[in-house]
Amino acid sequence: MKRILIIGAESYIGTSLEKWLSRYPLEYNIETIDVRLDDWRNEDFSSFDVAFHVAGIAHVKETRSNRQLFYRVNRDLAYEVALKAKSEGVKQFMFVSSISVYGLQKGVIDKNTPLEPRTSYGKSKLEAEKLVKSLEDHRFTVTILRPPMVYGKGCKGNYPRLAKLALIAPVFPDIDNKRSMIHIDNLCEFVKVLIDNRLGGTFFPQNPEYVKTSEMVRLIARSHGKEIRLTRIFNPIIKMLRIPVVAKVFGDLVYSKDLSSSGLEVRMISLEESIHRTSSLQ
Repeated sequence: MKRILIIGAESYIGTSLEKWLSRYPLEYNIETIDVRLDDWRNEDFSSFDVAFHVAGIAHVKETRSNRQLFYRVNRDLAYEVALKAKSEGVKQFMFVSSISVYGLQKGVIDKNTPLEPRTSYGKSKLEAEKLVKSLEDHRFTVTILRPPMVYGKGCKGNYPRLAKLALIAPVFPDIDNKRSMIHIDNLCEFVKVLIDNRLGGTFFPQNPEYVKTSEMVRLIARSHGKEIRLTRIFNPIIKMLRIPVVAKVFGDLVYSKDLSSSGLEVRMISLEESIHRTSSLQ
């Protein structure tokens, strides 16, 4: 049995991972701690095999006044927790980073894409990666995850906005775009495989297929018993707009399949099934 410590109480990914692994009570023993206060420094990490660090600041609008907070939480805290984990004998430290370390709003990310984050969120995540990675040795495995947009039941971010739109809009622009995304169940299963095999390195988990925004909206509407009409009539206007939110919704931003192909056997659900699970009442 592996003992897993999830660092980041009430985080969406952390809470979801705890539920996912709890389905295997003979394989995993899971505990979660809150690191918003300093009490965690008095916790004993020595009995844990894996520390899964997901505590951080996300989905918060960046301002001049809160900029340093991103570094204190996303970078400094992660490094301090990793130091404690290593010193107390934890075998594997997993750090949840982000696609934001590339600083791209559109395009294809492959092994040659430079790391040029543009926001304090992305910069703090990248700096944390480097610090945590510097601790790695033959006794302390470091695993970095750079997921794209994570969605699922109860998630925050752009998915709930798209879901609301799908339920009220009679029509939606049919633009041919591709986005890398990952459903929370797929991410949790990916993490499970990494834990089972104690794999270190940097990983780029994503759904088996790229997501077309209009197709996702159509599936969301259908999962609620509603049909939405897709139209290309607005496409020329949308393509001329230079608004960041438009680029996020309708632009292309993907991990190359070669980059995300880790050679691992991970059972992942399809886009249609992921929308069904996200929209279900249970």
